[in-house]
Amino acid sequence: MTKDSFDRLVQSVVEIAPNLHGSGTFSKAPLRALARYAAQSGGIQCSVETGSGASTLLLSHLSGRHLAFTVDSGTGSLENVKSSPLFRSENVTVIEGPTQLTLPRFSFRDPIQLALIDGPHGFPFPDLEYYYIYPHIERDGVLVLDDIQIRSIHNLFEFLSADDMWHLDEVVENTSFFRRTEAPTFPTTGDGWWLQKYNCQSET
Repeated sequence: MTKDSFDRLVQSVVEIAPNLHGSGTFSKAPLRALARYAAQSGGIQCSVETGSGASTLLLSHLSGRHLAFTVDSGTGSLENVKSSPLFRSENVTVIEGPTQLTLPRFSFRDPIQLALIDGPHGFPFPDLEYYYIYPHIERDGVLVLDDIQIRSIHNLFEFLSADDMWHLDEVVENTSFFRRTEAPTFPTTGDGWWLQKYNCQSET
């Protein structure tokens, strides 16, 4: 994709974004940041998101294989994405249903270069999504966490900011962009809470 076509794509998605989701969507600055991260190093082979909307349209162009774990829930987001002329359905696999049920049942076969957590916001659901996704994000991969102004999600943001596996690249409005470091992947079974820096921080 040339720079001109990339810029046109991003602008088109930015323009259509407000009409995609009944309960809000990415604003212009986070969308442009997401596009920038997705286009780094010549693009990405596999991406994952929870939720759907403007980000789905964008990643349908910028990812070789995009997995969207989503449910419409009356917002119109999924149907609006599917009916958009910008949607490249051949690059997207939609796993429809509550992520609390679909993620535990899904077998990831490819390493992930970019993951966006933007599904259900109530505790502990963002944490649950992180649990099933993080082992598959490869070194230098990007983890995007949206709506960090919400306390349940901000708790996860604080944890990631302190964790050895992640480097906080930047925060754009209410969206954070983390980079996977070379630190070993924290085991998904067992405990080891005392090894996590978040648990070693003193109260202020």
